[in-house]
Amino acid sequence: MPDLELARIRARKRLRVLLERVLIYLLLLLILVVSVYPFVWTFVTSLETSGGIFEFPPSLVPTDPSLRNYEEVFSLVPVARQVLNSLLLCVFGVGLSVAFCALAAYPLAKMNFPGRNFVFYAILATLVLPNEAGLIVNYVTTVKLGLLRPETGAVGQFAAIILPALPSTVGLFLLRQAYLAVPLELIEAARIDGAGELTIWRRVMLPLTMPTIAAFSILQFVAIWNSFLWAVIVLRDRELYPLAAGLLDLAGAFATNTRAVSAGAIIQIIPILVIFFVFQRYFMRGLEGAVKG
Repeated sequence: MPDLELARIRARKRLRVLLERVLIYLLLLLILVVSVYPFVWTFVTSLETSGGIFEFPPSLVPTDPSLRNYEEVFSLVPVARQVLNSLLLCVFGVGLSVAFCALAAYPLAKMNFPGRNFVFYAILATLVLPNEAGLIVNYVTTVKLGLLRPETGAVGQFAAIILPALPSTVGLFLLRQAYLAVPLELIEAARIDGAGELTIWRRVMLPLTMPTIAAFSILQFVAIWNSFLWAVIVLRDRELYPLAAGLLDLAGAFATNTRAVSAGAIIQIIPILVIFFVFQRYFMRGLEGAVKG
């Protein structure tokens, strides 16, 4: 009898574990469908040339697939030039933003000074504000700096886009958390050997937090690549538009070619997917290290 009762308990436990796993997988499957469906619908719409776009139930298989919509995008929008503009903004924006946040996070994590925690939490408090709240302040600042004057040309206009993106609160938080995970003994040993704070930051902190830096670089790349509102406000020359802003030309005031817009959206998404699939290992390691820190 005791053996039979023990077998029943084990069977109930296995059944409970099985049900929990089934529920978890069903929940993950639901999240997968909700996440992937918009992309699949957009991709299918970009390949269709006829039929209803918003019909119900929606068709996830193109009836007459064609690249005509992509050809229309390239004929209406200077995609090559705008991709180059986006890449320039991402290279300088990501590089400068990573350097700025990596430097700013070091004293907040490893240096003692009055009001350190207050400064950090005050910076975190800005996360509750929408991004649009800073548009007026950023615009006034760029105007006073003279970045939007005609004589500054493309350099000034690109600088007006990049500079407001440098102080990233998310990047500062991730890097500070990663710095906190670095043992204090390593820093003390470097100080005993006569290393200055910048040397410690460059030779000790940066090598040990490279996964987090890589994760933040990917996040910042996606943010700058997809940024269009600030670019539309600042840029005077439409030839300097990044791809996200340039694709707005596909939407008319009274009528919009939804299939061409879908094709443009796919072109916009492809670089992000490539970057993520290539660096996803570093991305996950970086976020995991920052959370543990």
